[in-house]
Amino acid sequence: MFDIEDYDFYLPPDSIAQHPAQRRDESRLLILKTSAGRPVDGKFSQLAELVNPGDLLVVNDTRVFPARLLGRKESGGRVELLVLDYPRDFVEFAGQENPVRTEVLGLLKSSKRPRPGTGLFFADDLRGEVLELLDDGKVRAALFFRGDFAEVLNRCGRVPLPPYIRREEEDGRRDRERYQTVYARETGAVAAPTAGLHFTEELLTRIDDRGAGVARLTLHVGYGTFAPVRVKDIRQHRIHSEYVDIPEVTAELVNRTKEAGGRIWAVGTTTVRALESGVGGDGRLLAGSGWRDLYIYPGYRFRVVDNLITNFHLPRSSLLFMVSALVGREKLMAAYDYAVRKGYRFYSYGDAMAIIT
Repeated sequence: MFDIEDYDFYLPPDSIAQHPAQRRDESRLLILKTSAGRPVDGKFSQLAELVNPGDLLVVNDTRVFPARLLGRKESGGRVELLVLDYPRDFVEFAGQENPVRTEVLGLLKSSKRPRPGTGLFFADDLRGEVLELLDDGKVRAALFFRGDFAEVLNRCGRVPLPPYIRREEEDGRRDRERYQTVYARETGAVAAPTAGLHFTEELLTRIDDRGAGVARLTLHVGYGTFAPVRVKDIRQHRIHSEYVDIPEVTAELVNRTKEAGGRIWAVGTTTVRALESGVGGDGRLLAGSGWRDLYIYPGYRFRVVDNLITNFHLPRSSLLFMVSALVGREKLMAAYDYAVRKGYRFYSYGDAMAIIT
């Protein structure tokens, strides 16, 4: 149960979705009930019929920012900076015509690793400077820009598609829209909470009409979500920290739903992490914000989440451990084997699972 080899499986390369479904809720949905022997095939649009009156869906309303900056070094060589944290604190930089300075953590790609002090040029109104070289290709860099930072980044940056989507943006506008949930609001993620990509406004309305509620929280998904697990015993793995904000109204809705006997549906593993990390000593969900690093693997006792909507995850990944903790490793791996044989599409732009306990 704790050996990394227990979470490996073969996935044909053509099972990794390179494009989203034509319509969000046309994705396939594998329905897995812990009380049933076999999974059931469905469509994501059927989700409204699975949610009961009095249940509550909790979604992650983080918004992905265009974090990939392509440019050149002072020498003329190409460079790519993947900004890992959305900057919110800007510092005025005196002596020039209204440039503003901010510092960021990033991943830097170039043919030759630049030295601290190297200038980076992305656009007429956006440039950078390498401040410090860190481990694993990371750097601390300063960005200098004019005008509104969000507008500059939206114009100069590209969508940070996951590394297993092996294509460039064929139409930047399409990925900017589809690699974003319809309820995305709080900017700060470098990866989408992908279980939420299947929802449409119409589906959310149908869920509401059924007598179920929808509540929001924010977890800014970090690049660490793609970090490989490098230990044999998964209990020795250390999870990355991510910023979480649970509003008071969401905490109240969750607690009220639990007290009334309703079920809590977490939309995505990020929502699971946020909810379970916010539980107080009395078992009630607490409102609040801060950095959280809750690591969930088999043996964990869930205190808030009952059911889970999630995409299919990478072999040997911490997300696979989390889902195994909810449904059981053997049942989950059997479901993954079934999904591969039935041609389900995997990962961010792929199909989804509904896990009902």
